Amino acid sequence: MDIPVDTRPVRPDDGPLFCRLWDRLSPETVYRRFHAPLHSPPVGAHRLVEVDHDLREALVAVVGGEVVGVARYDRSPADPGTADVAVVVEDAWQGVGIGRQLLAELTGLAARRGVRTLTADVQTGNDRMVGLVRRLLPGALLTPAHGVYAVQSPLTGAPAPAAA
Repeated sequence: MDIPVDTRPVRPDDGPLFCRLWDRLSPETVYRRFHAPLHSPPVGAHRLVEVDHDLREALVAVVGGEVVGVARYDRSPADPGTADVAVVVEDAWQGVGIGRQLLAELTGLAARRGVRTLTADVQTGNDRMVGLVRRLLPGALLTPAHGVYAVQSPLTGAPAPAAA
C-alpha cells in the first residue's frame, strides 16, 4: 500500500478513533492481542488514551485521519526498568510494516527513557508477532507455556531502523 502512514504519540482526544479501530478488528485479531474473545473494548477508551508518556506510553499509526495500529508499553511499578509491550494493527493493514514501524519506534522511546527489559505474552500460533519479536528483538528469550510465549528481551538502545 502506498498510502502514507504517520505515527505519533496517542492523544487524549483519540478515544473515538480507538473505538472505530476496535470495530474494524476481526475476532481473531482481538483474540491474538488480548488472549480472549472480547466483543467490546476491554477497558474504556479513556484508559486506552490515558498515558503519561513515561511510565505508560502508546504510539498510534494514522492513515487518512483514522488510527490503524497501536503499540504501547506499561512499565512495571516494582521495576521501572522493565516494561510490558503490546501491538495491534487493523486487519486490512497487517503485513505491510505498520507493526514493525510502531514497535521499532516504541522500543526506541523506551530505551531512551531507561527501560532495559521488555516483556510480552505472545500466543505461540501468532506467527507474525513471533517473527516481529525475533527480527526487532534478536536477544529475546521466548519461553513457551500453555500456548503462549513469555517474551523477555534486553533493551540496550534504540533498534536500528527497520527496512521496509
